[in-house]
Order: sequence, then C-alpha cells, then structure tokens
Amino acid sequence: QVGEESLHILVESEGDNFPLMEMGTCVPETYGPWDCVLVADLQTQQREDQVQRQRQFLRKLESKGFHFKMMKDQKKVFFGIRADSRIFELYHTLLMEPDDPGPQAKGPGSTHIPVTTRIRIVNFVVNSKMKADDTFEKLVKDGVFETMFPLHKGEKYLKEQWAQWGKMFQKQPTDAIRDYFGEKVALYFTWLGWYTCMLVPAALVGLIVFLSGFALFEASLISKEICNASDIFMCPLGDNSHRYQRLSEMCTFAKLTHLFDNDGTVVFAILMALWATVFLEFWKRQRACAVLHWDLYGWDEDQEEMALELINYPDYELQQHQHSYLRSTIILVLSLFMICFMIGMAHVLVVYRVLAVALFSRLLEQQVTTIVVVTGALVHYLTIVIMTKVNKSVALKLCDFEKPRTFSERESKFTVKFFTLQFFAHFSSLIYIAFILGRINGHPGKSTRLAGLWKLEECHLSGCMMDLFVQMATIMVLKQTLSNCMEYLVPWLAHKYHSMRGPRSGDPELQEWQRNYYMNPVTTFSLFDEFMEMMIQYGFTTIFVAAFPLAPLLALFSNLVEIRLDAIKMVRLQRRLVPRKAKDIGTWLQVLETIGVLAVIANGMVIAFTSEFIPRMVYKYHYGPCQKNTNNTVDCLQGYVNHSLSVFYTKDFQDHVRMEGQENVTLCRYRDYRNAHDYNFSEKFWYILAVRLAFVILFEHVALCIKLIAAWFVPDVPQSVKNTVLEEKYKILRKKMRADV
Repeated sequence: QVGEESLHILVESEGDNFPLMEMGTCVPETYGPWDCVLVADLQTQQREDQVQRQRQFLRKLESKGFHFKMMKDQKKVFFGIRADSRIFELYHTLLMEPDDPGPQAKGPGSTHIPVTTRIRIVNFVVNSKMKADDTFEKLVKDGVFETMFPLHKGEKYLKEQWAQWGKMFQKQPTDAIRDYFGEKVALYFTWLGWYTCMLVPAALVGLIVFLSGFALFEASLISKEICNASDIFMCPLGDNSHRYQRLSEMCTFAKLTHLFDNDGTVVFAILMALWATVFLEFWKRQRACAVLHWDLYGWDEDQEEMALELINYPDYELQQHQHSYLRSTIILVLSLFMICFMIGMAHVLVVYRVLAVALFSRLLEQQVTTIVVVTGALVHYLTIVIMTKVNKSVALKLCDFEKPRTFSERESKFTVKFFTLQFFAHFSSLIYIAFILGRINGHPGKSTRLAGLWKLEECHLSGCMMDLFVQMATIMVLKQTLSNCMEYLVPWLAHKYHSMRGPRSGDPELQEWQRNYYMNPVTTFSLFDEFMEMMIQYGFTTIFVAAFPLAPLLALFSNLVEIRLDAIKMVRLQRRLVPRKAKDIGTWLQVLETIGVLAVIANGMVIAFTSEFIPRMVYKYHYGPCQKNTNNTVDCLQGYVNHSLSVFYTKDFQDHVRMEGQENVTLCRYRDYRNAHDYNFSEKFWYILAVRLAFVILFEHVALCIKLIAAWFVPDVPQSVKNTVLEEKYKILRKKMRADV
C-alpha cells in the first residue's frame, strides 16, 4: 500500500496511469532483499522534466528485468530495485570460465548467485549507458537522482566478530569479508593484516637498536667528551644570536643523538632492506593462496568487463588500446611541473624555518633551534593535508586527459600519478633535511643568505640526525594519531548528526532504507584512499628508517588500530561498498617494490651523509689513537669531538664587538672540516667525502644483492598452489579427451 500511494506522485503530473504503476505494484520475487536503493530529493517530484527523466530511466531498467518499489518520507523519495533472478542466468553463463561445464551440466538449482555478484551486476546495469548521453552519473549531476547504494544486509556476523575494538588482536574473517564486500576489499584487509604481522619482527629489532643506544647514554666516550667540554665555545648559529655557547651545554642532546645514531643503525638499515623484500615475497605467496581458495587464480578482469558490456549491448565495439606521444608528452610535462611545485613547497618550508629563526631568536634564543624544528614539522604536516586534496584533483585531470580504455586501467594510471605527487609532497622536506640542510651555509663570518638578507638555517649543534629524527617523529606521530582520530571521529559524528536529524518512518522497510541512506556516503576512492594511506606509511617505515628506528613500532601500533577502524567504518558508519572482483592488489604491488628500492638508496645516503657513522669510522681507523697505538685499553674514538670541529677566529666576525663575552673568547668551533687559516675545505673533508661515496655504493650493492637473493630464495607462488592448478588443468584436459573420444 505504501508503494502504491508513493507512486501516485509520479501519476499526478500527466493525469493518466503511468506504466510504472504496474511495474511498481507487481510483487517482486518474495525471496531475498532489495539489491539497491535509488534516492531522489522530494522536490524533484514538483518538476515535470525531472519526473519524466526518472520515468524513462526506470522504464529502461524495467525492460532489463528489474522490479521496483517506491517509498517516500518528508524529504526524500526512495526507489528500491531488485533484479529478477532470470537476469543473472545470462551473466552467470557468460562470466564463467570457458572450461566450466555450465549451469545445465550442474543440474537445476545449482546456479546460486552470490550477493556480492548480484550487487556488482546490478550496479553495472544501473550505471551503464541507457541512451545517448543519459547515464545514471549524468542524472545525478542534473539533480534527477541523488545517489544509489546497496543495502547493508546480513552484516551481523562481521559486526560481532570483526568490527569491534575488542577484536583487535584476533584473526580477521577474510572469507566472511569477501562474501560481504567482495574480493577487492578482502584482499586489502588480507594485505593489511599480513603487513601488520610482518611489522612485529621489524618493530622488535628497531626497538632493540633504539634501546641499545641507552647503553651508550652514559658510557659513550663522545657524549662524555661533549659533556666535559666546558672550555670549548661554539660559534653563534643565527644572525640574532650574539652568544658563544659552551659545547657542554649540548650534553643532553648529544646523549639523545646516540640513541638512534650508533653502529646498530647500519645493521638495522640493511635488515630493513631485507625485510622489505621478504615481506613482498611472502605477500605474493599469501595472495596466491587466497585467490586459489576463492577460485580466482585464472580469472581475467578484461575478459569479464568485455562480457558485461556485450551482455548489455550486443553491438558493443571493443575499445582498443591507444597511445599518443603528444598526450604522453603533455602529461609528462605537467607531472614534472607538479613535482617541481612540490619541491617548491619544500623550499617554502625552508623559507619559513629561516624566518622563524630570525623571529624566535629575539624571544627564545637558547631554544630557538628546537622550536624551529618542531614548528617546521607542524607546518609540513599542514602542507601535506592541503596538497593531498590538490594532488588528487590534478591526478584525476591528468588521468582523464590520457583517456584510459577501462575503469581498471584508469584506476591503475591514477594510482601511479597520485602516488608520485603524494610521495614528493610527503618526503620533499625530509630529503631537504637529510641531504641539504646545513651543507650550503658557508662558514662563520661568511654565510650563505636567502635573498642576501637572512642566513640559511643550520643543523642542530648535536648534528643533522637530530633534525631528521624530530621531523620524522613529529610527522609520523601526527599522521598516525591525528589522522586516525579524524578518520574515525569525523564519520562517527557525521553519522550521528544525520541519524538524529533524519526523519523516521513507521514502515520497517522504509526505516531500513533510511538507516542506510543516513550512513556516510562512499565513492570509488574510498578503498583507494585507505591503500594510499598505507603506502605513505610504508614509505615512512622503510625509506628513512635509519634515522628513526622506532618507525616500524609506531606503524605496528597504528595498523592494529587501523584494521578495526576501517572495519567499523565500513560495517557500521558507511554505506555498503559496491563489491569488486580482484585477484591481486594491482598497481600497489609495483608501488611497494619501488618504495623498497628507494628505501635502500635513501638509507644508504642517510648513513653516509647525515649520520656521524662514516666520520667516526674514518677517525677510528685513520686519524684516531688506535692508528699508531696498539694498546687495547685506549678507546679508538678518544679525541673525536675535537677532531670533528673546525676553528674560527672570532676577530674575523664583522660585528665581533657585539658578541657577549667577546673579550674572553678568541676562537670558536663549528661542525665542519675546514682549514683554520683560510676556512677552505680541508684534506680531511675530501677524504671523508670519498669514503662516504664509497660506502653508499657498497651499501646499495650489498643491500640490493641481498634483496635479489631473498627474492630468488622465496618463490612467489607456493608449490602447493602450483600443484593444485596443475591438477585442475590435468583433469580438464582428460575430460576433453574423453568427450572427444
């Protein structure tokens, strides 16, 4: 009765019986729920042109075998749609593997269509082209319809066994996830679960490396020398600093630096390169087992997309692969422009830090470096948040301009473009701090200046590793805590708000439609965004892990929360995602492999050029007391601090008279390897530079060799999977041979 009364809205405009009256009031198949719900604003019923377009669209769906029911509340009009099971017989037949015996061979009643397949096919039909330039997407843009979504039905098991914070340490029901959300979502959670498990050994090793630094906290000779160097004065860092700071004042920072800049860092960086390879290789094995279990090992996405198109349009013409050098050149130029823009944003951060030094040095002279590092990290985080939205829009425009052939190809191209832009947005400032900061500043008395006015920022007095560590820690903590909080709180608050404001119906069925409607909307990028978030986290966990050994531990804690957070969002707070079939994680695997290679290069360069590992080793075996003295009681790093500091005569300062305590200080020290008489680079500088370059080459070759050996040692596909596939091929071949006989 409710459906008949609601349909009267569509009848009034013309005054005669609307054909949908028969279709809407006809009783659909009594078994099973409605597949999807279309929603339109109630105001559309006051406009004859919009009502007419709704009719035409629904007539087209009727011709394809759909049943309807229309209901309304005070604000919205809801159209429940359900496809007749006979519709799926053709789809089921054409979407089967070529060697499948077919539904007739399996007997009557054996052609059950999974709910995920039903929703996927219904969604395809609704979104397919009904007539020239009249798609559901266009109708939504024109305000004829508002949205379409599949209904949450049968999610009780997932709510109880998966989408709860109390299930954080339990194994995920991946089969149930696949049966409800489809293979693509199930593969995402399978990958995320495997990634989280593999983080456990990496986090333990990183924690051990970090804690081992506490053994050097008091015992390190370098820290002791710095803490006792009350007679060594450091040159002022900024223009507004007129105070010679005693080196002993850096005692606490020196001890903290040795927590993450010690000999264990090198071993850990190599182990993480090996870990990244083992993680990927074992994931490939895990994926192979999962898709075999789901009968998707031989599934072809292109073939299925073509079958869907042919079923809807017998005259469908195959869209062939196209390539245009002109389009590729334009896309390349625009991509390079955006990358340069990202790098430019990193330079904006540099300008901020330079100006911040000038500002804060007037107020808090002693803590200025620490304040600038922390606030710089906050500014970088805000820049990332803003540029993420810009990058997504630009990547979409570039992708559309390239004119991909299919949706999956479009998704793949978009993934590459968006990740590339996001990579530079997230890591440009880290690259600057790791490899540029403090290396082009000149020397005291003759500093490189920005626009000829402001002196460029320098590394912390305890070394550049402190700056990189603080930047990494700040960004990771902010991304893992704030992002996760916002990712949960915003959908939760939005859901509560819409649920409270939305009207309530006395009809149980309409109530269920309203409940689904007032959930948070989802898009084709909903799962994509989750993947992108994890890829960026994976980059932070591996690329600069030499400077931040606690990164895997933070990622582990974050992922334990992320899995349940995503589960709660998808099951309780968001509308149901349209299921999609997949047999792998697609282009994301190539992204992971690229990050693994970048991690080897970046960590080798961090150890060589940012940390003090190479200068310490050079001093220990070339300049230190152990070179000539064979006495085992002598610490080979004795005198390293004095060796690593260059001398500057205070009389060469242009404003020497303005310096505090200038009458008692004739020379000050700074971190560099320069001659005392002319302030040019010394022989030690060039020798250490040569060793740094040699180390980078050696480290990367060793790490890459280890990666290649690990990739060879661990097969991508388990032998059991290969044997199962082989046996299936053997059985099919024997059946064919018997049939031929």
